[in-house]
Amino acid sequence: MALRMSLQPSPPEPKRSKLREGGLIAGESPEAKELRTQRELRAAAAERRMLSAAAKSALSSSGVRSPERMADESVSMSTGSEERREVVPVVGKTEAVCDVMEVRDVVVEQELPPEVAEKLFYMVFGSNISKDILGQWSNQGIRFSSDLETSMGLVQHEGGPCGVLATIQAYVLKYLLFYELSKSTPSILIQNLWSWRFVQRSSFASGDFSSITADERKRRALVLSMVEILFLCGSKKRAVVATLKVHSHLLEDGPDDEHKDEMFSKSLEDLTIESASDLQRILKINEYTSQLSAFVELMDLLPVFQSRMGAMLFLISALLSRGLDFIQADRDDPTLPLVTAPFGHASQEIVNLLICGQAAPNVFDGRMDLGVGMFLNGIPDRVEIGFLSLLESLNFCKVGQNLKCPRWPIWVVGSESHYTVLFAPDITVQHENEYEERESKIRHAFNVQDQSGGGGFVSVEGFQQVLQETNINFPPEKLESLCSAGFIVWTDFLQALLELDKNSGGLKDSSGMMGRKVFDIYHFNGIAKSVSNGGENPIQRPRLCKLSVSVPPRWSPEEFLAATPAQPVRGDEAGKGEVSQPEPSQYAPLVDCIRTRWPRAVCTWVGDPPSIV
Repeated sequence: MALRMSLQPSPPEPKRSKLREGGLIAGESPEAKELRTQRELRAAAAERRMLSAAAKSALSSSGVRSPERMADESVSMSTGSEERREVVPVVGKTEAVCDVMEVRDVVVEQELPPEVAEKLFYMVFGSNISKDILGQWSNQGIRFSSDLETSMGLVQHEGGPCGVLATIQAYVLKYLLFYELSKSTPSILIQNLWSWRFVQRSSFASGDFSSITADERKRRALVLSMVEILFLCGSKKRAVVATLKVHSHLLEDGPDDEHKDEMFSKSLEDLTIESASDLQRILKINEYTSQLSAFVELMDLLPVFQSRMGAMLFLISALLSRGLDFIQADRDDPTLPLVTAPFGHASQEIVNLLICGQAAPNVFDGRMDLGVGMFLNGIPDRVEIGFLSLLESLNFCKVGQNLKCPRWPIWVVGSESHYTVLFAPDITVQHENEYEERESKIRHAFNVQDQSGGGGFVSVEGFQQVLQETNINFPPEKLESLCSAGFIVWTDFLQALLELDKNSGGLKDSSGMMGRKVFDIYHFNGIAKSVSNGGENPIQRPRLCKLSVSVPPRWSPEEFLAATPAQPVRGDEAGKGEVSQPEPSQYAPLVDCIRTRWPRAVCTWVGDPPSIV
């Protein structure tokens, strides 16, 4: 339509729906109004493209630089003889250009070639896949829980796709907790997903997630997460979306839009995937180079991903976005299937692909050089959401800092058989303790003066230099005691620092915390569990557990920890010099995972222990 309109000498006035009172067409539901608004936005975008073409012609004749050249981010892709370009909108400087310009890519829609379908199927499932595993992956939609307490979480009914769901869940929490989502999300989106600013919500910091019940907000967070993951897999240049070419007429606009989801789910009851030919028969793929285009289309396609085929379709989309040849190059052993036998769990390669955009099989930082031209691939850069592993606590692997310290305090947690999510609504949980920072600075200055080759002691002259550089002021009698032997040992120096007030440059904490860090963190397990509701029939819902975490400073010796209270001084007891008694430590396998991120952390919770299986 846009092409036909652009060929006319004078573009006709666009058609608009006639509105009634309140902005609604007679008999129109709010959901239908939302769909109509999206259609009109797309029509307006087509108009802007035509205006921009005329503006570019006028600008080129006048010698003014075009907005495309002024755009900060542009991506050019060549497909045969055609070139497509994505341009982040910029504010125009002339009346000939719209206030905000948007150049969107033409969507490339095609069927999945038979050879690609066969390579894809065997890459994911291998040659000896069981029908049970195929059933697990073709019967898991990407849906939010209907339970009020866990309504911000994706619910899992089948074993196997938990790695895909947990990673999407982590990104969804990122948008729900730290971003302001509204009806203007599409116009915000074109500012680029990786340049947004977050909004810290005090209600979430206190553990109140009741405001995340709005369906539209959750849908937007889900689609934004899908767009970000797919473009991450496509090196932030493109995204490939795999969807179903059967029953697509059910996704078209119509009077029964509110029943579209249910109708689509029923239409898939007889659909099965047992071979590569089945993939080729039912799949079609769309390629996007614009995040906004992908967002708009995925909003329309959301019923497909909420259907029982959703988890498999999203995995296929991520693999195709990365490119099958690149996927194989990322892996250490490309002969193994990505879905592991015998239980059909997602491999670490799948989880890493969705987290960092590469199907690396390892969790350490960077690449490991084995010599003779052999390398093992790890995580190349710091990521948006992280990963913690129970296997690290068992000394089977070592998770690198790129995964342990992500940009957001959200982690996928891997056990031997399941993936869950750990998150904190307060970003300061990742900030280093001020006493640890102080201790690191002092230790560095001490090591510079240590001439013993790492023996842990310095001369009196070197010790005086350390005190000067770190602004430490010991009382004369304490200083004389430390220097009496003619050399100073680090352990004696540290003990003296623990007794020296912070105002004098020491590490003594007048609050009673003694350098401890205390915060709350939450664990979400998407596997539905039967929970009693007071009636005869228990309800099925995911599990959300709040943990209180107390982390001692890393320099504290064990005997010092034993004599230190875990809780701060209470206000009514501060004048009495009394402190509250420490909470008794509780244990669950999740605690071992938390301690790989915060060593010697003490965790407590109320009710059932958090489960990572």
